[in-house]
Amino acid sequence: MIEKRHHSRKPLEYSVNVSTGTNVPVEARCSNVSLGGMFVETNSPEPYGTKVMVHMQLPGLSEVTVVETVVRWTKPGGMGLQFGLMGARETHALVQLIE
Repeated sequence: MIEKRHHSRKPLEYSVNVSTGTNVPVEARCSNVSLGGMFVETNSPEPYGTKVMVHMQLPGLSEVTVVETVVRWTKPGGMGLQFGLMGARETHALVQLIE
């Protein structure tokens, strides 16, 4: 199978909160992450193309970072999310997290 990802993923167990629209964020688990996105374990993945807000505590940042993502694929037990635009501080913190 040909790998289509631009960024390699790192296995990582990490707590995040996810929300769609005006929904209250719910706790979820990230099981791998890259500069391009993450896989979030959930029993009720959102449909392809749904915008999902991911709330996560990144190293070196005092406040919780909220990143807009888009569901790019789903499977039973989770969904693959592609990160939207992030600032330089957030991107740097994400790099620290995955190194």
